[in-house]
Amino acid sequence: MELLQFTVPPLPHYISSGLGLDPPGSKHVNRRGIGVFDLLMVQEGCLYVGEEDRRYEVSAGYSLILRPDCHHFGIEPCRETTRYYWLHFHTAGLWNTTDKKVTPPGRSREKAVDPDAYKFFAESFSVQLPQFALMAQPAKIFDLAERLTALYESGALGGAMWKQQLLFQELLMLLSASIDTSGSQPAAACAELAAAYLRRNFRDDITIRAMADSLNFHPVYIARCMQKEFGCSPVEYLLRYRIEQAKLLLLRTDYSISRIAGEVGFNQAAYFASCFTKYEGLSPRSYRQRFSHG
Repeated sequence: MELLQFTVPPLPHYISSGLGLDPPGSKHVNRRGIGVFDLLMVQEGCLYVGEEDRRYEVSAGYSLILRPDCHHFGIEPCRETTRYYWLHFHTAGLWNTTDKKVTPPGRSREKAVDPDAYKFFAESFSVQLPQFALMAQPAKIFDLAERLTALYESGALGGAMWKQQLLFQELLMLLSASIDTSGSQPAAACAELAAAYLRRNFRDDITIRAMADSLNFHPVYIARCMQKEFGCSPVEYLLRYRIEQAKLLLLRTDYSISRIAGEVGFNQAAYFASCFTKYEGLSPRSYRQRFSHG
């Protein structure tokens, strides 16, 4: 595995990010030496990207970091609508590429003759990120990317910029963890992708086939992965999530039961009430009466 290795401090720093929705037939932009790292995190579909003499198919759940000193280009058009986050970052420190994983950092400086003098030196160590990998916890990574992008697009300054850097460091830690897990836990990644898809589209009339086509996994495989990771089927996960969203609306709004049913993806208020009562032991109306003033 090709790894990008950073000597820190200083830490890599966030610059900007955004959400990309590329329709079928579109290709990745052709750029040379852009001067920043370009992190791509694909949620749905697939990006076909080249970097110098290397070729990558970045499908759902995968990430790719394009180097600041290379030529990047699309190698073929998207075959379907592709949803992904892009994120630009850089570092003022040293970095290089390697195919060898380093052990957890220890002290890099020889101890001074005077042990107390050692307390005043800032220690440097290596942080490694996979250039191309199946993300270990894609749902968490996409959540962080979404929050970063929302802050960036709001034009927030001051404390919000500090928050951006903190969120970015958390995202880097998750990417670094993908070095160990990207090849060994594909089932967990599949389950997280499916769960994120269900949460994102819970208001819609979701079909398992449409989700499978979007994530490029077989429906049976998705169901098996979700059963292993969450202890339930995709249908049950969606139902539970809809109930949780309904509980929030019951307590935070004065919407009618019928409207809440529609807001969380139920076509029939009676079926919503039946499901809610089954999971909560109370009807939606009784739930609101018991907890809205407590």
